[in-house]
Amino acid sequence: MSNSQQLQPVHGSNSIIKFADDTTVIGLISDNDETAYREEVQHLATWCADNNLLLNTSKTKELIVDFRKKKGSTHDPIHFNGLVVERVSSFKFLGTTITEDLSWTTNTSSLVKKAHQRLFFLRTLKKNQLSSAIVVNFYRCAIESILTSCITVWYGNCTVADRKALQRVVKTAQRITGTPLPAIEDIQRKRCVRRARSILKDSSHPNHGLFNLLPSGRRFRSLRTRTSRSRNSFFPTAVSLLNSAL
Repeated sequence: MSNSQQLQPVHGSNSIIKFADDTTVIGLISDNDETAYREEVQHLATWCADNNLLLNTSKTKELIVDFRKKKGSTHDPIHFNGLVVERVSSFKFLGTTITEDLSWTTNTSSLVKKAHQRLFFLRTLKKNQLSSAIVVNFYRCAIESILTSCITVWYGNCTVADRKALQRVVKTAQRITGTPLPAIEDIQRKRCVRRARSILKDSSHPNHGLFNLLPSGRRFRSLRTRTSRSRNSFFPTAVSLLNSAL
């Protein structure tokens, strides 16, 4: 695909995320002006038509995140090929459920339910007297991997109840295996640090510039946040963890 054919956002307030055959348009709407966002959506439709790609309107969803105290005018629906795009309160993006209020209870409940289903197989392995190494390896591959999927994105803003529900699965698995297992919070911290160090090494990463050393060269500059949601998100958390590790 040549550079002229690559799908790029037209406006700086928008982002386009592509993964396999899924494309997501993210638009920042300011002062109730949706012009740039709607032009971006139309640009996507035009680009698909020009490149002989068919947009499946029935599978296209729109989710609006709005935390303003005073809501503006109503948001008119988006249209593709004369069809209205369904507006939803939540959707699953690359395996993680995102909701319009950016809470993570729906996501964690789904992960816990799926993990509980796998505990049956863990008990079966233990009952058949397989070695501890095999049983623990199954847990790490089939259960822990579910509980910690994209954990650096959502765990920081989980409720206490959500965290306890996740950890209860780990405790149940510990009783079955008879072996100490890593706590979910410890896994999240390690992955945050590992991801942050990976970004530090990659100067081409779009968020590389968020990790700035102070004049002393020993600590990173803390990121300014105005809400607890922002403060508990990945980048402020990663900076804090990096500073703690120094």
